[in-house]
Amino acid sequence: MMDLKEIGQRAKDASYILGTMDSQRKNEGLRAAASELSGRREEILRANEEDLRLAREKGMAQGLLDRLLLTPERIEGIVTGMAQVIDLEDPIGQVLSMKKRPNGLLIGQKRVPLGVVGIIYEARPNVTADAFALCFKTGNAVILRGGSDAINSNRAMVSCIRDGLKKCGIPEDSVQLITDTSRETATGFMRLNGYLDVLIPRGGAGLIRSVVENSTVPVIETGTGNCHVYVDESADLDMALDIVFNAKTQRIGVCNACESLLVHRDAAERFLPRLKEKLEEKQVEIRGDEASRAVVPEFAAASEEDWGKEYLDYILSCKIVDSVDEAIRHINRYNTGHSETIVTESYENAQRFLDQVDAAAVYVNASTRFTDGFEFGFGAEIGISTQKLHARGPMGLLALTSTKYIIYGNGQIRK
Repeated sequence: MMDLKEIGQRAKDASYILGTMDSQRKNEGLRAAASELSGRREEILRANEEDLRLAREKGMAQGLLDRLLLTPERIEGIVTGMAQVIDLEDPIGQVLSMKKRPNGLLIGQKRVPLGVVGIIYEARPNVTADAFALCFKTGNAVILRGGSDAINSNRAMVSCIRDGLKKCGIPEDSVQLITDTSRETATGFMRLNGYLDVLIPRGGAGLIRSVVENSTVPVIETGTGNCHVYVDESADLDMALDIVFNAKTQRIGVCNACESLLVHRDAAERFLPRLKEKLEEKQVEIRGDEASRAVVPEFAAASEEDWGKEYLDYILSCKIVDSVDEAIRHINRYNTGHSETIVTESYENAQRFLDQVDAAAVYVNASTRFTDGFEFGFGAEIGISTQKLHARGPMGLLALTSTKYIIYGNGQIRK
């Protein structure tokens, strides 16, 4: 087992330096890291191909293989994301408020780094770079523990980032990778009290549940995505068709993909046959309730389990509802608090949906696929929080900060 406390101490030491580093210096480090990633992309792609080969031998599902895959375009996207983070305003050091008390004390709040952030994630090598960029910009050291399926890709990327920092004279231990991917080490990482200030899991339901149940350090819970599209009775059906097709098929292995479809009864006969024909282009299996199968008998029969399922596959559950209120009740019962959308021409129904659906991101007439730090203008994301404490939705720079009170006096003593 790796010496996690040594890794934690090195991260803590680096965090003290990062916490006082100005924006210009941090941006210099980010540029150097991005340059290394871009310049050594062939090295990264070779490492990723080895991970993909081993994953295929293990029979990894197509959706998970897509998460693992790196391409020249995806690496360029990672580098572009870093450039966006560089351009973002640095929140560290911002004074949020300053008030004078009757006794003359000036009491304010100042935005500060969290300190040492731990990220535990599965076969998503893009997380390696995204997590580093956001943590580094906010003055946090980061310890990464990726899954065994992406170990070669993660090693290559972290090596590039550390070399870039070294060239700038910035502590390489600003980012560290735990290369022992055993369960024992993962559990030890979750209990690294005194070194980790927060732990953020990114992955499937099993990983997130394990972290929440086993961690003794604070956790920001990022959730799975059973995301719904509701096609209202007044929906523009051409628009609805495009939105469902995009949300379901553009990338199947992501948490913001549509997994469940609700259709108003008055739109079902006009919409569902067209949807079946459209989704056949991607060979999507539709699992419907009795009412939807009466409209399209070719649909497979849905079970109770299907309503709450995150498939990460070319499968979609489908249910006919009688009203927007029934759609909202169904969503709030079965969703994972991630992303939900209504397709409607009714302002009243749109507002009701926005107000009453309990999720981190709620859309009107748009694909759920936009719930993403890059699309929201954050440059990248540390994860998508489905909890309600501290951070919710795509987490950018602000989610990686805390505050402390700063107090100015001139000799006051409490009586």
